[in-house]
Amino acid sequence: MKYVSRLMVLVACVLSLMGCKQGNKKNLLPNVSGKAGEVLVIIEREQWEGNLGVAIREELAQDTPYLAQREPLFSLSNVPPGSFNTMFKMHRNLLMIDINPQNQTNGVQYKNNLWAQPQACVQIHAVDADQALAFFLESAPVISEFFEQSERDRIIANAKLYEESALREPVCKVAGGYIHFPSGYRCRKMTDDFVWIADEKQYVQQYVMVYRYPVPANGDVFSVDNIIDTRNRVMRDNVPGMFEGSYMTTSVAEEPTTRSLRYKGRNFMETRGFWEVHGDFMGGPFVSHSFYSPDGKDIIVLEAFVFAPRYDKRQYLRQVEALLYSFEWEGEEKDEK
Repeated sequence: MKYVSRLMVLVACVLSLMGCKQGNKKNLLPNVSGKAGEVLVIIEREQWEGNLGVAIREELAQDTPYLAQREPLFSLSNVPPGSFNTMFKMHRNLLMIDINPQNQTNGVQYKNNLWAQPQACVQIHAVDADQALAFFLESAPVISEFFEQSERDRIIANAKLYEESALREPVCKVAGGYIHFPSGYRCRKMTDDFVWIADEKQYVQQYVMVYRYPVPANGDVFSVDNIIDTRNRVMRDNVPGMFEGSYMTTSVAEEPTTRSLRYKGRNFMETRGFWEVHGDFMGGPFVSHSFYSPDGKDIIVLEAFVFAPRYDKRQYLRQVEALLYSFEWEGEEKDEK
């Protein structure tokens, strides 16, 4: 597993900053426009077609990892600064490139709710295109995570607004905390150490599974091998397929990956990969968060996965993955208030 400490620190800082409020100003702003997953790039056409534009597309429009079809991480649109009017200022995600030889304060700034809410805006100020390119390349992973977390926060806010509060109890019994599920989700299965929550429509199914297991006595608790071995055992025991003898497991077609993250004071190991059904022809992407229970005796796993064979899956996975970030320990919400 590759581990880049500096990047993880920067990403953790961005994740922490996403919870910041901007006082009463937010209540006076109009709602954002634009589709989920879109980023509007404010940059001169010459720069958009040059090295800077290429770098922006390579980072923000790269293939979303662990999807069966190629889908960009974000859908990008370019607007020249001269055309950046009030309508465009309402967009949900803005990347603004300000290149001016007279600029005195240069660098990358992250801002929320400049002209609308909930809005995410990244501003890069530079004296020339080469400096703007250097700033972007240095901060590219953090910029991407800033927009990603902004998308998650919008999903979480909607889930809290239309929450199926009855689902708190089954998740809390297994994990000692709860996830904010929006209306449409229901409890499909529950045992003492496993719960399966589902939103099942005709052609799109979105799932969250929560389970716990004792901390292994030996080995690296959060190694990809330990995480996947445990996952396969839990899925085999709890998630049967449509046919006799079939069950969910982890696909070996592409090796899962892990990375260490920290969000709102909670450290966890993120795992991404593909799931499939042994004995059937079903599969799709999954992402999970693994972390210690408060007493350190158990490992808690929150896992999101989707099955949508007819459609692109980027937004469906982003929606259900965001719910994992809404997890709160029991009593945590009251403590924050």
